[in-house]
Amino acid sequence: MNGMNSNLSSSETRLSARQMLVVTATSVGFVVSQLDVSIVNVALASIGHDLRASVASLQWTIDSYALAFAALMLSAGSLGDRFGARRMFLGGLALFALASLACAFSRDAPQLIAARALQGVGAAAMLPNSLALLNAACGHDRRLRARAVGLWTAAGAVSIAAGPIVGGVLIAAFGWRSIFWVNLPICAAGIVATLVWVGKPCANEAPPSHGIDLPGQALAIVALAALVGAVIELRPLGPAHPLVAGGLALALAAGGAFIAIERRSRAPMLPLTLFSERTFSAAVVFGIGVNLTYYGMVFVLSLYLQRVLGHTPLQTGLAFLPLTGGFLISNLASGPVVARFGSRGPMIVGALLDAAGFAALAFVDATTPTAALLVPFLLIPSGMGLAVPAMTTALLGTVDPQRAGTASAVLNTARQAAGAIGVAAFGALAAHGDGAASAEHIVDAVRWSAGVSVALLLCAALIARQVSNPPGAKADATRCRTKPNEG
Repeated sequence: MNGMNSNLSSSETRLSARQMLVVTATSVGFVVSQLDVSIVNVALASIGHDLRASVASLQWTIDSYALAFAALMLSAGSLGDRFGARRMFLGGLALFALASLACAFSRDAPQLIAARALQGVGAAAMLPNSLALLNAACGHDRRLRARAVGLWTAAGAVSIAAGPIVGGVLIAAFGWRSIFWVNLPICAAGIVATLVWVGKPCANEAPPSHGIDLPGQALAIVALAALVGAVIELRPLGPAHPLVAGGLALALAAGGAFIAIERRSRAPMLPLTLFSERTFSAAVVFGIGVNLTYYGMVFVLSLYLQRVLGHTPLQTGLAFLPLTGGFLISNLASGPVVARFGSRGPMIVGALLDAAGFAALAFVDATTPTAALLVPFLLIPSGMGLAVPAMTTALLGTVDPQRAGTASAVLNTARQAAGAIGVAAFGALAAHGDGAASAEHIVDAVRWSAGVSVALLLCAALIARQVSNPPGAKADATRCRTKPNEG
């Protein structure tokens, strides 16, 4: 009898073939958007030489993408709730492909920066709405959603870790423009897969009929753009520079105005009542800590591997290879673990593993062999890979199906902005007053960044204790069943 119940439970929480097709289609968008987070870093030297771009222009080649990605994600999630997640996801894929084409044909740095920002707009449209599509495909069942999000997150995590390796190989064989050409077939495959495998929402999950919160969306974009832009320019310009001080002041003013408008709006883009749910707030703060530490440390480690240990871009990518394996294994394991035990435990354990990995980096110096980095390079992705799907599953389980796009956009906006801040803040530790980075300063930056990361991740583990997400619970929403090629 117990065996029969066990088999039944296993079959009930196994993703169907139909759901696996939706996971595959939505993962394509996540892969291509996350790949461009890391792949361009290894091409900067080639881009700078070919386009005669300054260091500042190369910095904005990276940051224009991250800035547009973070600043527009809230709007994209809200628009997905309003007009349909499937439609927004397809539009994001098409825009990303066109922007990648523009990047490949860029003749100077300003063109490339503008095209990269357009890529960020497409990525912002894809990410929150892909999660909304996953949520709907799983009938808002927590266990099924945990498995689907684990697979979806694994695809994105592996693409981030593989970006430096893929970029190094493509640049060596075909030049820097090839890193943008490769996006075209990926986006085309995603569009076809979505049209064939992902159906439209059923009637009981139709988008709400309220209007678009244009003032709220505009203020959110201004606040995020000003904040991230000010942090980006903090290192080269200094905190007293009018652009930095003015940007921080503008971010504070726009953020305050945004909250005031959202409180009074009849149809807010960001329902502040979401944050009255303890699990939702804890998941967002947890995501901020995880992304800030990871992206900030990877940036500093890239400098360390190349400027201190003397690795080439391709060798640096290969040094990061353990991150790929760690992310893949832990992400795949996270789904079944969350489905059985809930989100809180995996989030706490993941944060502690992550912290242990960063702690091991606190002891590096200019003579540390690359092999000594293997342990932290396995612990960090193992912790993140376990915690991030659990965090996402917990957050989606707190909101109504009609707000899934908005909720995931809030989470990923916070994470992307935190990642950009982490890069700027940790990078500042590696620089002299003139913006140059010496080997001594880079080593110190790795150690200080590791210490800060450990502290933040221990706080994240404490915050994760606020998550309440019992295993096996199902949302009250009615399941939606659609045909594969509906719509």
